[in-house]
Amino acid sequence: MDDSELVRRIGELADEEHALERSITADATSDTDRQRLADLEVALDQCWDLLRQRRARRAAGVDPDAAAVRPASTVEGYEQ
Repeated sequence: MDDSELVRRIGELADEEHALERSITADATSDTDRQRLADLEVALDQCWDLLRQRRARRAAGVDPDAAAVRPASTVEGYEQ
């Protein structure tokens, strides 16, 4: 996946996340909706991480295509 595909995918995931957040109310949130929202958040973090890896590798003169998606346990452990 190249940078433009990653940016497009990030946009798609963010759009779905925002739509789901708008449709959810505290009283009417299903377990399925909550799980999908959690999955979207992880997928977004993984995509952003991959994009940053690719940009850093490119800036360092290294092949950006060697970057890989890191596990959720890694990207969710980063401090903000």
